[in-house]
Order: sequence, then C-alpha cells, then structure tokens
Amino acid sequence: MKPERPSQPPVTQPPDPHPRKPALQAPTGAIDCHVHLFGPASRYPFHPGSRYISQDALPQTNIALQDTLGLAGAVVVSGGGYGPDTRHLEGVLAVFPDRFRGVALLPDDVTRDHLHRLDRLGVRGARFVSDGHHGALPRLSASVAARIAEFGWHVQFYPSGDDLPRYADQLLALPNDIVLDHFAAVPAAGGTAQAAFECLLRLLDTGRVWVKLSGPMRCTAEDFPYASVTPLAQALVKHAPQRLLWGTDWPHVNMNGRAMPNDGDLFDLLAEWVPDAATRKQILVDNPRAVYGFPG
Repeated sequence: MKPERPSQPPVTQPPDPHPRKPALQAPTGAIDCHVHLFGPASRYPFHPGSRYISQDALPQTNIALQDTLGLAGAVVVSGGGYGPDTRHLEGVLAVFPDRFRGVALLPDDVTRDHLHRLDRLGVRGARFVSDGHHGALPRLSASVAARIAEFGWHVQFYPSGDDLPRYADQLLALPNDIVLDHFAAVPAAGGTAQAAFECLLRLLDTGRVWVKLSGPMRCTAEDFPYASVTPLAQALVKHAPQRLLWGTDWPHVNMNGRAMPNDGDLFDLLAEWVPDAATRKQILVDNPRAVYGFPG
C-alpha cells in the first residue's frame, strides 16, 4: 500500500540568521544576482503546487545581508513557492526600487499590459525550468519569450542535472539573451570534461548566454565548501569572465537534511574561484549592470 501524500509540502530550513562579514572585500557596487524573497505569509500565501513552504524571507532582512556582505543590490528571482503570480515581486520592487531588480515567473497567457507594468518596476527577465524540475514553475515557452523580447528582457533558464545539451538549440533559437542558473546545473562530480559542461562553454562563446556562479549546493550533495564545484568555477572564469554573474541563492530553500551555509562563507568562495580582483569586479559589478540595468 502506497503511503499517503502529505497534505502540505515541508517547511524549508531557514538560512543562517547570523551571516558573517566576509574576509574578502566586495568591490563598490557589487550585486547579488540571485535571491528569493517570501512573505509576509499573512499577505502572500504559497501556491498549492509549490514543493516547499518557507518562513518569511523579507526584503529588509536581505538588505541587511547585502550590507553585511558589502553589496549594493540584488536580483529577486520570483520564488517557485508563488508559482506564476507576480504580486509579491511587484510589491517588493515598488517599495525598494534602488536595491532590487526582478526576474519573474510568468503565466503562459501573460498580457502586454502586465509585462509593461513589470518592466516599469524593474523586472528584466522571465524564468523557465527544464522538464527535470517539479513544482509550479513555467516550462520554456517560445511565445512568452517572444513577448518579453519586445521589452529587451532575457530568458533565465534552469536546467536539471546534465540535460543542458537537450535544450541548447531551443534556447539559441529564441530572440532573447539567455541567463543560466546555478552553474547551468552541471553535476560537479562529472568535472569539466563532461558533455554538459562542454555544451555550456559553447553557449557562452555565442555572446548571447550568461551563467551564474551561484547555488554551488545545487550541483553537488557535498557540504560547504563544495570542493567539486571549484574546478567548474575556475574553468568558467578562465574561459569567459565577461559572461559570468554571481549570486547567493539566499535563503537557500530545499536544504532540509543538509548543512546550511553561512552567506559570508559563500561570498569568500570567490577568493578561490576568482582570485584576480579586476575579474571579480567585472563579475560582481560590470556584468550585472549590463544584464539588469542597475544604476552605475
């Protein structure tokens, strides 16, 4: 007899409430290109198809984290917990226009008026995931990609495991620039010679694709410092630093049963991943402004 499905998804482990000031000093104007925000729960209920429920992760808490890490702003990726409902993202961007830009999860029938409203608030991309992901998340849609291209938005795509090669041609056929989440989900254990990583390098060489040095815990089951991810990061930095972005992935949802990293420690990984200060500035300051349009 099959066990009954739980009536609601688990509450995801919260982030470390005491982020450490990094030893590495961030360059002026550095941007965290991948965070999720949630709550207050009394106002923004979770989507019934969400894989998780999070405690409140409020913009004020993230701004305090930005200040601790020495950052000037962050990109809010609308959480899968809310599905294709943009009201929470809109509320955050309306109140904190100087500290956040946005990437939205959109319904398939999104209208031009809706996109125009989001664009004025600071949304600069729409997120899609591969079929390897579950939950209330949009799958790649050529029609939605065409609609957001009118506003100059990029497609943010989250592969799963080693499935990037399956989507490469489909992504390049879109009229948008492409941003790939979390090392393009390339399994770190496979190293730099695996087909998915070689495909990632080819995509970066097109000049239309970016990849985030974010969420190393999404590429490996290891705990911090995620040693098997370091060779991937260093190879990407050597190959195409002009196509790289960085993010914390705060508040690190779906980490139940795993050690929660401290965000100061995550930032300090850049000392090993990107040892050259000028290259770190390119990744943390210059590249985010090209993609998200933060003020100079």
